[in-house]
Amino acid sequence: MIKKMKFSAAAVLSTVMLGSLLAGCGGNADNKKAEGDNKPAASEDAMYSAPFENGKYTEPVTISTVFPIASSLKFKNGENIENNVHTKWAKDTLGIDIKYLWTVSDQNNAYETKLRLMLTSGEKMPDIISFRGSPSLISDLIDSGQFTDAGELFDKYASDIYKKAMAEEPTVWNPYMRDGKRMGIPILENAYNNDPVMYIREDWLKKLNLKAPTNLAELETVLDAFTNQDPDGNGKKDTTGLAVGFKNNLNTWMSEAGWVFGMFGAMPNQWNKTADNQLAYGSVQPEMKEGLATMQKWMKAGYISSESGLYDENKATEAFTAGKAGIIVGPYWMTGWPLPDLQKNVPGAVHKAYPLPAGPDGKVGRHGTKIASGAVLINKDMEHKDAFFVYQNYLFDNWANPDSTTFVNGFAKGYDYDIAEDGTVLKEQDTDKIPGGWVDAIRYTLTYDGAIIPNLMMNTLAKLAGGAEPANQYEKNLSERIPEQILAAKIIVDQKDSVMPEMFTGTPTETQLARGDMLEKLEKEILNKIIYDKAPVDEFDTFVEKWKTTGGDKVTTEVNEWYQSLQK
Repeated sequence: MIKKMKFSAAAVLSTVMLGSLLAGCGGNADNKKAEGDNKPAASEDAMYSAPFENGKYTEPVTISTVFPIASSLKFKNGENIENNVHTKWAKDTLGIDIKYLWTVSDQNNAYETKLRLMLTSGEKMPDIISFRGSPSLISDLIDSGQFTDAGELFDKYASDIYKKAMAEEPTVWNPYMRDGKRMGIPILENAYNNDPVMYIREDWLKKLNLKAPTNLAELETVLDAFTNQDPDGNGKKDTTGLAVGFKNNLNTWMSEAGWVFGMFGAMPNQWNKTADNQLAYGSVQPEMKEGLATMQKWMKAGYISSESGLYDENKATEAFTAGKAGIIVGPYWMTGWPLPDLQKNVPGAVHKAYPLPAGPDGKVGRHGTKIASGAVLINKDMEHKDAFFVYQNYLFDNWANPDSTTFVNGFAKGYDYDIAEDGTVLKEQDTDKIPGGWVDAIRYTLTYDGAIIPNLMMNTLAKLAGGAEPANQYEKNLSERIPEQILAAKIIVDQKDSVMPEMFTGTPTETQLARGDMLEKLEKEILNKIIYDKAPVDEFDTFVEKWKTTGGDKVTTEVNEWYQSLQK
């Protein structure tokens, strides 16, 4: 499949045909070439809204936008988001001048708040808005009537690689559909990126003469030993079997517990597909009871900390990295952060990734990763709508495309890579050797991470973990990741059949907006009481009835109306 998606970027770059390929690798551009239309175009009916040659606008066109600056976003050389190596690249390479109407720190939802103020005050919107936060804000922006049918533009302007990446999961458009029109372009993410895998203290297993658990019974044997047999050898009963935090949710992004319920066929905090092709809210499905009983049992036995209900994802992880918990569940990338802190805090400690264990009936269940997060909205009054696609096509064709040799080592020399005097390529791990330090310049881009082909990265890592030799520069770069991360990625892909995806990807329903906070509070209170043995497991049945009668049934009806509408 990959072969079909590939262009020879080197050849492309060496010819004056680059512009046409960049902005129109799709059929429209090719058709115009076939018709002999080689002259720069500047009309609404042409591929480009301004004169265009050799892959760029001959006179720079402007894209206005706004941007949230995450605390993790770093700059160097006196640059900022308005003026940096990325904005210079866009102007020099594509003839696109990116203008920021405003930027704001992403702390405390400031970006969302500022967008809402623009919306409520009737302020004119920028040419494009990229947003990865609240679905309700995207919905409100779309419903403001200030944005155009982005799907129509996508069909006309997107390159083949961009289109194929989007086609890997057609449902990514669902949240942005209005009367059959695709009003926002989904921002694609890496598939399986946040799917969980189990990490175990390998040195503790060996010390206690245990094997990695493959099922619930074996898991509880390990949890008991890690809790009661002094695995750290300090003579104190100060360890727990599992690091978990459910202050926010049971099914969350790190140090999570969704997989515990997955062993019984449940997945809380999301909408699951039932056998009769309906959607049901996982936290109220009958299978939840066995998972709650298990969590209650583990809490009473001390296998999980009595503080787990107060811990968020980061806090819960600290128990593992401090050497006080033997198992944690989370994404493959935890091998890069924060798990290396374990070796810093406990010299000689070893952790290893393992598949999630099966429940009593052989079930393994985990949450999935959404292939898209947020969307790009295009202002209906944007003068050069094609410019966004010239920009994004280039990144899909050259940054995301595994065969491209344009970005061999990274986005920009001196930023996310450098070349040492002996020719060694310096990357993130060599930040002290790069003048001014390593910065992740691809994160300056309009869609936050450049361009992503959803299924490419994790499947490639799994292939490499299986012993395959890198076949191109993209694969070579991935092969240089830390071995534990490559192994964890393979385990994730190998267990892909256990994914229980979030099936509701629409905008919040009317009742969700009105009663969602109340229902969520009710859910957390009761489920936590059960786990903490402050209420019997049968209290779950009472909770379900109350949830249904106080708005849950209406939400379920609305969610299923949305779901059925997709199948017409």
